[in-house]
Amino acid sequence: MLLEKIDHLGIAVNSIAEGYKVFPLAFGIEPHKTEEVAEQRVKVAFFRVGNSNLEFMEPTSEDSPIAKFLAKRGEGIHHVCFKVSNIYEALAKLKSEGMRLIDETPRIGAENKLVAFVHPKDANGVLIELSQPQE
Repeated sequence: MLLEKIDHLGIAVNSIAEGYKVFPLAFGIEPHKTEEVAEQRVKVAFFRVGNSNLEFMEPTSEDSPIAKFLAKRGEGIHHVCFKVSNIYEALAKLKSEGMRLIDETPRIGAENKLVAFVHPKDANGVLIELSQPQE
């Protein structure tokens, strides 16, 4: 499995508009892309930081995974996303090593990328997202 880079850090916020008033604007960056990911019931805004991004995630419904995270833990870092060269090979390797996968097969995420998550219980308490751009 080739990790190409940290693609982004996912940050759960109650409101993207309120959330980026504090963090990104303090450093003079604006979102370069916003979109809604209907399947996950979340609105996202990406802020470019060098070769990586901050992804602010706002729930669009009370039953979204992000709304549940916010209710339990409050605003803050939700996950670390790694860009991989082949998400199918990466998932197969992790599964063969006994890692629990939240997604055994990739699904479509923000920016129309293939994404899959590794359970935090097998990753030192960190929710890991794997991401691969579609060709």
